[in-house]
Amino acid sequence: MRSGASHRARRAGRSRPVAVALAAVAASTIGLVSCGSDDDSGGSSTPSTERPTPPDTASFSGTAPSALSSAAASARARASAAASSASAAASSFEASVSAETKRADKAAENALKNVKGQGNAMSEVAMTGEPRSKTGGLLAVVVTITNKTAKKASYAVQVDFLDSSGKTVETRYVGAENLDPGEKARPIAISRKPPEPVLTPKLVKAQRY
Repeated sequence: MRSGASHRARRAGRSRPVAVALAAVAASTIGLVSCGSDDDSGGSSTPSTERPTPPDTASFSGTAPSALSSAAASARARASAAASSASAAASSFEASVSAETKRADKAAENALKNVKGQGNAMSEVAMTGEPRSKTGGLLAVVVTITNKTAKKASYAVQVDFLDSSGKTVETRYVGAENLDPGEKARPIAISRKPPEPVLTPKLVKAQRY
């Protein structure tokens, strides 16, 4: 009996190290499985919410409009509108000259064709400029004619427009017909040349007839 118990004790002693080793391997395996399970469950059961990344503008093609180009376009639009407005104002001013005034101007031109020198009525004529703000940008002068005689008379006046060198680049005629003694007339001589270069008006002839 004592011999059998001793044999069983020796067998149990040999089995204990094997059991310990198997337990250690099992524990290691469980730990690995647990780590893998945590990673998988974290990736699938609770999806992460990421903030969207703004686009990389360096990869875009083309050029965005600059503030300078926008300002230039705006300035061109304003200049175009101003030019259109000035043109309309100039046309309106010229249209205000009546057909009767134009007929008198033509008569004045005809009356001065054979006049030598400055004519006989320079002392009865004066000239003043009209503001360009009133004429739509046109160069215009008011010719004031005063009948200083004791009887009714008609008048013809020539106005030249000179450049900076003194050369005549345009000639206009204005007139007044059948003015009573002491009566005044104020026809307007209008240059139809562009605003630049600037011209200077000059009273050249005045004839009473």
